[in-house]
Amino acid sequence: MTARFFDELRIGDIIVHPVRRTVTETDNLLWSAMTHNPQPLHLDAEAAKATEFGRILVNSTFTLSLMVGLSVEGTTMGCLIANLGFDRIVLPAPVFIGDTLRCESEVTALRKSKSRPNAGIATWEHRLSNQRDEIVCKGLRTALLLREPAA
Repeated sequence: MTARFFDELRIGDIIVHPVRRTVTETDNLLWSAMTHNPQPLHLDAEAAKATEFGRILVNSTFTLSLMVGLSVEGTTMGCLIANLGFDRIVLPAPVFIGDTLRCESEVTALRKSKSRPNAGIATWEHRLSNQRDEIVCKGLRTALLLREPAA
């Protein structure tokens, strides 16, 4: 499923993204290593046992990036010019290795570009949930999208 052009979006539209993803230990380890994040809570099972979580907590920047990645199909695939920003990111529940995550996106704002007649600016609230229907991450993403080409 590709995304819709700017002109096809309506405020309040909700996109339920079809791809889900189970988080693995390798995901968390590689992400933490690639981003130079040595936090023991993400990498050291023994240290993590001593925390309130009692086990390794998945790196929150991985969680955020996975939410954005899962949302691409249906929001920006095939019509994105550029992401313009991310705002109000919250992580209300932890993510653990083995959690299966899914995303939905709601169109919250739309406006035609003032400088580009072939583009518009869309904002979505992305919501990432686990297999227990707990929201583990949510936030706003604003992107510059192509408008529907003239026939």
